[in-house]
Amino acid sequence: MLSFTYYDTINFPHFIGLRNYINLLTQDTDFMQFALPTTIKYALIVGPGGYLLSFILAWILAQIPHRSRTVAAIIIYSPALTSGVLMTVVWRVVFAGDNRGYLNNLLLNMGVINAPVQWLQDPKTITLIMLFVGLWSSMGIGFLAMLSGILNINKEIYEAAYIDGLKNRWQEIFYITIPSMKPQMLFGMVMAIVSTFNASGIAAALTLSTPPPQLAGWLIVDHMNDFGFGRYEMGYASALSVVLVLMVLLFSRIAKRLFGGDNE
Repeated sequence: MLSFTYYDTINFPHFIGLRNYINLLTQDTDFMQFALPTTIKYALIVGPGGYLLSFILAWILAQIPHRSRTVAAIIIYSPALTSGVLMTVVWRVVFAGDNRGYLNNLLLNMGVINAPVQWLQDPKTITLIMLFVGLWSSMGIGFLAMLSGILNINKEIYEAAYIDGLKNRWQEIFYITIPSMKPQMLFGMVMAIVSTFNASGIAAALTLSTPPPQLAGWLIVDHMNDFGFGRYEMGYASALSVVLVLMVLLFSRIAKRLFGGDNE
């Protein structure tokens, strides 16, 4: 209901109907040109990319001894224990725009560049770095769910399949592993969708600027926080949150179609 009002946190909410939604779709150029397309790009790259990496790494870890697997799983999962904003502190050092930046120092020593590159000032590279940081930190609870699902598959199923004519690991993955862990894969996909659409503050933390240069890496949650806690337009921020929830529900429904089915 708050999304149908004008509310500045001081005066009583004033009902304005669909005006917030109309303004969002017709007048808010920052949303339509930056926040919305960047969020969709982030979700379509980091979501499936992190999901695929989670499955690949979970499958690889399932093939190694228990003790080594435990250590590797902790290392892979550890970035997910910290927020995206905190992790950018590490990556700011890597992509610093002077000679001390690790990437600049490496490229200068290799002769690839002649002068330091301002990685965190160029809107094009800011978005790419944000996507990279998002992928690096995407091995969250979905990764652990996939690892658990693979480890819980009965080994006798694999043995029986090879007796019946299964020929290689690719067939093993597509005909046994994936069908046997659909619940875990559905859970991992939903978690990936929620986490990517809920991301915020990454570009601002990388650039130490809010908003970041030319709104590069500006996500819907960033836009929502700006209106809610920066401009105190809670009604408009609520309308943004409703749009975001609808997008999450849409993508979650697609995920359920792929891995859950209508009856699960």
